[in-house]
Amino acid sequence: MTGALMAVIPARGGSKRAPRKNIRRLGEQPLLAFTIAAAREAGLGDATLVSTDDSEIADVATRLGCRVLPRPAALATDAASTEGVLLHALDEVAREGWYPKWLLTLPPTSPFRRAKTIRFFVDHVADADADCMFSVTETRSDLWRRDAAGTMVRLFPDAPRRQQDRAPLYEENSAIYLTSVAALRATGSVLGRSQRAVLIDPLEGFDINSELDFAVATALLGAEPTLEPQPLWR
Repeated sequence: MTGALMAVIPARGGSKRAPRKNIRRLGEQPLLAFTIAAAREAGLGDATLVSTDDSEIADVATRLGCRVLPRPAALATDAASTEGVLLHALDEVAREGWYPKWLLTLPPTSPFRRAKTIRFFVDHVADADADCMFSVTETRSDLWRRDAAGTMVRLFPDAPRRQQDRAPLYEENSAIYLTSVAALRATGSVLGRSQRAVLIDPLEGFDINSELDFAVATALLGAEPTLEPQPLWR
């Protein structure tokens, strides 16, 4: 297998807040199926791999027509980093003579991420001119932090009180990362040294991590994103 881009779907078996979430049913299919289908529709084909430590997840991915890359137990703990999983995947395919230039990370916990949005990343990576493109969601929330004395401190004290008057902030939503392999190896970070962001619809950025998230996602089934992906570097 060759190609300049490899897509990895990291799907470990040991999630705590929503046990077995990656293969739990969301509507009529396992959660993992949404991401595999979107990657396939985006034209990634055999360049998409599922990295997992779990035999049941591996079986589901195989039935869905996606190649599985087994990962060691040390990369499936709560403390294991996504970067460690990605570097392991790169090392494994290098044994086959495959040295992709770009690595697309597609967590399976974003079931409403569209194929057209994945394709936007692939088609605009040269235009972005950065080590990493990642997806963000706009927020105009009024954010506070607690200081050492327990006092609440507004992060942006000069921001208008009315939400509609505030400048937008951008939240990293973990739906999509497209990273230079060279930068990942040099820095150990999926973000590399330089980043560009793509604004995506809040529905696409919805991330399932808890039982409440699953309940909300079930209610959202059938909803359609309305915002097209927007590059924030232009």
